[in-house]
Amino acid sequence: MSDTAELQIHHRTMLDDETRHVARVYAEALYNAMPSEEHLQEVLNELETLTQGVFRQDPGLELFFSSAAISRERKAEVIHSAFDHKASPEFVRFLLVLNNHDRLGALRAIADAFHELYDRKHRKIVAQVRSAVPLTDQERHRLIDDLRSVTGMEPILHEQVDPEILGGLIVRVQDWVYDASVRTRIQAIRSQLIERSSHGIQSGRDRFSN
Repeated sequence: MSDTAELQIHHRTMLDDETRHVARVYAEALYNAMPSEEHLQEVLNELETLTQGVFRQDPGLELFFSSAAISRERKAEVIHSAFDHKASPEFVRFLLVLNNHDRLGALRAIADAFHELYDRKHRKIVAQVRSAVPLTDQERHRLIDDLRSVTGMEPILHEQVDPEILGGLIVRVQDWVYDASVRTRIQAIRSQLIERSSHGIQSGRDRFSN
C-alpha cells in the first residue's frame, strides 16, 4: 500500500472517530434535555424522519446543511422556514444549536447515536442479521431468544436477505459478529485444504532434499 493511501485511510479513520465522538456528545445532551418519555419519542421520530426520509428524498438539503460555504445565518433561515410549526420546539432548537457550532453535517451520526442511546436506556439492542433467504417465524423467534439470553437485553432484528452468503446466518450486534454462513465455512475448508496441500508439498520437498 502506498504512503498516500495509508495517509488517506488514517485521515478518514480519524475523521470517523471524531464524528462518532461528537455525535455521542450531542446525542447525550439532547437525550438529557428531554423533559419526558413523550418528548424523547417525538424527537427520536423527528431525527429519523429527517435523516432517513427527508435527506433521501432531497439530498440537496443534506449537502446544504453540510456545506462550509453557506453561512450560519442562511442555514438558520432555512431551518426556521422548513421546521417551525412542523416539528417540535425542542427539535428546532437542537438544529439551531448544531448550526451555531457548525455541526449540522453530523446529523446522521447524531441520529444513529441518539437511537442507540435510546435503545440502551430502554434495554433494547439492535442486531443486524443477514441470511441467504428470509427467516421463518420459528427461526426469528429462536434467534431473538438466543440474543436475549446472551445480551440480557431485548433484541431488535434488522434483517437483510443476501444470497451471496449461500446459507446460514451472519449476526452483528454492535462490535460482536457471529458468522455461521455457508460461504464462510466453505472458505475456511478451502483454506484448510490449501494449507494441508502446501504442507504436503513442502514435506515431499524435504524428503527429496534429504
